Amino acid sequence: MQPVPAQTLGLAIDPAGLNALKAQAGGAPTAALQKVAQQFEAVFVNMMLKSMRDATPQDGETDNEQTKMFTGMLDEQYAARLSQGHGLGLADMIVKQFSRPTVAGGNTAAMPAAAGTGGPAASAGPGIPAGAAGTAGAAGAAGAAGAAGASDAIGAAVVPGPSSALPARFKAAMAESAQAASAASGIPADFMIAQAGLESGWGRHQPVAADGSPSHNLFGIKAGPNWHGPVVHAETTEVVNGLVQKVVQPFRAYPSYAAAFQDYAGLLSGSARYARAAGATSGHDFAGALQKAGYATDPSYASKLERAIQATTDLRA
Repeated sequence: MQPVPAQTLGLAIDPAGLNALKAQAGGAPTAALQKVAQQFEAVFVNMMLKSMRDATPQDGETDNEQTKMFTGMLDEQYAARLSQGHGLGLADMIVKQFSRPTVAGGNTAAMPAAAGTGGPAASAGPGIPAGAAGTAGAAGAAGAAGAAGASDAIGAAVVPGPSSALPARFKAAMAESAQAASAASGIPADFMIAQAGLESGWGRHQPVAADGSPSHNLFGIKAGPNWHGPVVHAETTEVVNGLVQKVVQPFRAYPSYAAAFQDYAGLLSGSARYARAAGATSGHDFAGALQKAGYATDPSYASKLERAIQATTDLRA
């Protein structure tokens, strides 16, 4: 088998290859994404081959440390070759996932891992209890009635631009909805905007229906057994027993972002489980109370939310 040229492999573990890849990412990000995806596939295939080798007997007369070393080198060549072109298809899937275009409202076709930050409010275990789900459902219905004409300008809030400007655009687009929910619940509007931003990547991601229509669910609230409104199913990330897992979960769908804020505010203010969070007056206490109440399974959720609240609050200046 002909060896794969080093410049073709361009492994990121090689400092020269990493610098070249960084330069390519700046000038041609699409091509760089393809290269990184192929590297990931090569690493995956190499691990698969290594596992297969480990599962087979290696105590023959010709087996020794030297043969194992050269076999490992050969497997790296196999992995590199198999990842070239279309390979096994894994690289193409990765490129497709990260190149997914946004749809109306600045949403992707599904909630990505980062959006839920490790598991937004669930209906069982670490999340929304059944009783709270019913309370929130009633609040959402009430909010929907007053949502007509409310601003749904999230698309304008996430138009292409510097990522550092996303919080400001998102806050401007959600201010009216957040203030209305704050007036009804007493929860500071900035706290709600920050959590919506954290859960949705500042409006870039949210669960969507099969036809691509938005759910307006900015808070990652799942549809528990007592939720009788519309539902969309989307992939999210949960941390279970310390392990990050991808799962498909049902999420609540709302007619508008105003209804989503009303439902979220109703969930916190109408449930004993989130009473401490609803009554918090500082971002630190609010984030910590939500973490303790099990709003998300991400063990770092409180610190992430506190930073998002600080970023949102700083926009007042």
